[in-house]
Amino acid sequence: MINLSSFIAFHARRTPERCALKYRGEDVSYAAFDDRIRRVGGWLAARGIGPGDIVAVLMQNSTAFLELAFATSHIGAVFLPINYRLSTDEVGYIVANSGARILIADEELARFAAGGAPVVLLDPSAQSTVTRLAPDIAPAPMQVRQPRDLMRLMYTSGTTDRPKGVMLTYENMYWKSADQTLALGLSAKTRLLVVGPLYHVGALDLPGIAVLWHGGLLSIHRNFEPEQALAAIEAEKLNAAWFAPVMTTAILTCPTRDRYDVSSLRWAIGGGEKTPEARISAFSGYFKNARYIDAYGLTETCGGDTFMEAGREIEKIGSTGRAIAHVEIEIRDDVGNRLPSGQNGEICLRGPKVTQGYWNDPEKTAAAFFGDWFRTGDIGYLDEDGFLYLTDRKKDIIISGGENIASSEVERVIYELPQVREVAVIGMLDEHWGEKPVAVVVLTDGATLELPDLIEHCRTRLASFKVPKQLIVRDHLPRNPSGKVLKRVLRTELETHA
Repeated sequence: MINLSSFIAFHARRTPERCALKYRGEDVSYAAFDDRIRRVGGWLAARGIGPGDIVAVLMQNSTAFLELAFATSHIGAVFLPINYRLSTDEVGYIVANSGARILIADEELARFAAGGAPVVLLDPSAQSTVTRLAPDIAPAPMQVRQPRDLMRLMYTSGTTDRPKGVMLTYENMYWKSADQTLALGLSAKTRLLVVGPLYHVGALDLPGIAVLWHGGLLSIHRNFEPEQALAAIEAEKLNAAWFAPVMTTAILTCPTRDRYDVSSLRWAIGGGEKTPEARISAFSGYFKNARYIDAYGLTETCGGDTFMEAGREIEKIGSTGRAIAHVEIEIRDDVGNRLPSGQNGEICLRGPKVTQGYWNDPEKTAAAFFGDWFRTGDIGYLDEDGFLYLTDRKKDIIISGGENIASSEVERVIYELPQVREVAVIGMLDEHWGEKPVAVVVLTDGATLELPDLIEHCRTRLASFKVPKQLIVRDHLPRNPSGKVLKRVLRTELETHA
C-alpha cells in the first residue's frame, strides 16, 4: 500500500502507544491516530467522497488538520489545504478552480469560506476531528493508491492574476521523504516542533510527513508564539524544527529566551532568503547544540531541494547548500541552454519529487519546463562545488514573513483605482518580515492617493499580508525599450535613496 495512512497503520501495529502528535496538552498515540484516520475517512466516504475527489480544508494548525489530511488519502481522495490568511475572493477562486467536493473550515474562518462547495464548520475547541464529526462512524477501508496518483493540490502565488494549483503525487512525497531522511538523519527519535502553518510545505513537508514516516513525533502549535515554542522545546525535549526567517528573528530577540533550556535542539531548517552571517552566529550562540540549516525549495517540489551541509555554513555564506540525493540542479539561460558554474541564470530542477505540473492548466505547465527540467523562475548560480546561490526572483515573487506574494496579483487590484495610471509592486527589505510589499505608482493627472486609502482598497480584495506596507508616488517607472517595467532597476533606485 502506498497510501499515506499505510505507514501510520504500520507504526500503530508495532508501537501502538508511541506518541505521534502533541497538541494543546494532548498526546495522540500512533494507535489513536490510526483509529481517527479510519473513522474520519468513514465520515468522508459517508458524504459521498471517494477516490480522486478534492477535499479542501481552511484550517489553522491542529491534530484535526492532520487527521483530515491522512483520512483524505486513506479513502483515495485528494487533499487541498488552503492558506487561511487569504481573502474570501481568493478562497472562493481556489475552491471553484479545483472543483472541490467539500470545504471543511474552522468556525472562526467561516466568513472566508466560499467557492460553491458544501461547507462543514468545525469547532476549534475540540481536540480531534473524530469528536467533532465522526464519534460513531464505521471505519473506512484503505484505498489502494499508485505512485503517480494525485495526493495533494497546493495553490501557490502565480505570476499572473490568479494562483496555480500545484499537483503533488505519492511519488513526489515518498521521494522527498527518502531524500530528507538522508540529508537530515531522520528516525523514530526525531521530535519536530511544528510552528509554521500546516497549509505550507515548510510545516507539512519540511520534514513533517517524513518524521511520521519514521514513527517520530510532531509537536503542533496552532500559531507561532516565540515563548511557547521555546517552552515546548524544553518541556518536550524537541530536537528539530522548521522556522521561517521571521520566526528565527522573533526567537532570537525574545526577551525571555534565557529562561528556557533549549539544549535538546539539534537542528532547525530555515531558508527562503540569503541568511546573513550575523543571524547564523546568533542562532549558534543561543542554540548551543543545534545548527541552522539554510535550504531552498518550492511548493512544486514539496520543499527542501538543497540543504547546507554541517560545517560549511560560514565558508559558503550566502549559499542555500547543495542538492539532495535525487534532485539535479542546472542553471540555464532564457532559451534553455545550460550555463557554466559562477554564471547567473534561471535555476532549473529535475527529479522524482518535482511536480507533474499545474491543475487544469496545460499552457502554464508547458511553460514551466525545459523538457523534463522544471523552471523555478528564480535566478542564481552554482559554484564549482555545486553550492547554490540565489541572486534574484525572475517571477517577481515577494517573500514576506515566509509567505509568497505575486507582485502582479497586487498590481491587478491597485489598477482598479481610477487615480492610478501605472503601478509596480516590489519587495523591499524589512527588518521584521524579511521583505515588505511596496507600491510604486504613477498617478493620473491631478489625482492624489494616500497610503490609508490604498490599504483600505486592497484589504477588501487581498489577504492582509499581500497589502502594500508603503506607497511611493513617482512621475514615471523605469522601462526597457520594449516597455517592460525594470523592477530590479526600481529596487536599486529606491534602496539607494532610502
